[in-house]
Amino acid sequence: MAEPGVAEPRRRSVQCASPKGLHRIAYLEWGDPRNRDVLVCVHGMTRSSRDFDELARALCSHFRVACPDLAGRGDSDRLADPLLYVLPQYLSDMVTLIARLDAESVCWLGTSLGGVVGMALAAQAGTPVKKLVLNDAGPAIAKPALERIASYLGKPLSFASLEAAERYIREISAPFGPHSEAQWRFLTETWLRRNDDGSWRPHYDLRIAEAFRAGMPKGDLEFWPLYDAVRCPTLVLRGADSDLLSRDTAAAMARRGPKARVAEIAGVGHAPTLFHPDQIGIVRDFLLEGETP
Repeated sequence: MAEPGVAEPRRRSVQCASPKGLHRIAYLEWGDPRNRDVLVCVHGMTRSSRDFDELARALCSHFRVACPDLAGRGDSDRLADPLLYVLPQYLSDMVTLIARLDAESVCWLGTSLGGVVGMALAAQAGTPVKKLVLNDAGPAIAKPALERIASYLGKPLSFASLEAAERYIREISAPFGPHSEAQWRFLTETWLRRNDDGSWRPHYDLRIAEAFRAGMPKGDLEFWPLYDAVRCPTLVLRGADSDLLSRDTAAAMARRGPKARVAEIAGVGHAPTLFHPDQIGIVRDFLLEGETP
């Protein structure tokens, strides 16, 4: 069991560099700070480190769990140039985070964008990633899914109440699947920041949409060479109704590159939230497989 006090997160930060200066990346650290077994969990495009609270709480007796806010999200700094909200910058920031954690190797769990960052890191020569979990993320993203994300990314939203914000979150996040009233409220509250006038806004830098739209391909987005370069054991979680990770792509991921193990989550689209014990159990079993008790 985790020692008293380590089942709640510690708020930390690390200074990172970009071509336009320095910025601070915030992260939550769970578990024994002396534990050399490290799990890094990275969120999707408009989410934050808080998405992994349930999973981190469940796994922090086995791992030191680090959950960063990517640049421009949550408590991390905004970037000076919005066109730096791209994969190379995220990858650089996460290498700096791992150095701060003083970890020779890490397990990596990434949801959507966080999975793509993890895949890119795992593909590098000398990578510290020893096990990789891709939560509804893969090396081919269908054009309709990119267009769906672009339709809401960066909108200057303001909500007069938490209730109004929750109605919006339930609408755009319906593919997350069934959740309790308390879980929907948590997904809402962790997505918001308070304005001076008492209204609420999304937590992320709306300028993230500029880089996203600038990088939109004419067709599907593919980066199979990155995936094929991954050599560590890999688990792919796929929402059975996902529009971002197709069943055909997941099947191809099982055949090539690291020959991932694929687990499909019924009744969920993009993406499984990992709030539910059965979803957490799939991740736990994979990460602990082969580990010395």
